[in-house]
Amino acid sequence: MDDSPFGGGAGMVLQPEPIFKVVEQAKPPRPLFLLSPTGQVFDQAKADELSKLDGFSLLCARYEGIDQRVKDHLIDDEISIGNFVLAGGEIAALVVIESVIRLIPGVMGNSESSSEESFSNGLLEYPHYTRPWDFRGFTPPEILRSGDHGKIREWRRAMSLKLTKEKRPDLIEARGGLTEEEKKLIKENLE
Repeated sequence: MDDSPFGGGAGMVLQPEPIFKVVEQAKPPRPLFLLSPTGQVFDQAKADELSKLDGFSLLCARYEGIDQRVKDHLIDDEISIGNFVLAGGEIAALVVIESVIRLIPGVMGNSESSSEESFSNGLLEYPHYTRPWDFRGFTPPEILRSGDHGKIREWRRAMSLKLTKEKRPDLIEARGGLTEEEKKLIKENLE
């Protein structure tokens, strides 16, 4: 299935013929994505886009990759899960599958679960707390047991903005910074 690269060099390259044969015989759902460092970086928006398709397929490379003719004439697009290299695409495929499947309606028990989590609105998700209320003297913010769902929503939005600003400022920058209204919301709820 693999052979030395033309022109020499380290590593082995997956040959085109076996890959073409498998795809032509199996006729997997399209689009066919190659998991590769040269692909578009996978994110929540891409996961959402893929979850709306009737199907798609993933091709995993190994070693030095696959023969360029497979990229040029067989695959529809490429996906990268980040700026690093793995030994193969299998782990990358699991990342894509896991993030896409949970967005398909009916997969998760609560349909709201995927709409309020990190990256769904360009922000990190707010912190969560559960029972007991007092654990070793540590208690959640009092607002969470106030029963005022409007105030709880405001607090959660403020926490999302604050956490994103502190831990992932790149996400805040990508949305053009914090608005004056968002700055006020943070100040009113967290200071």
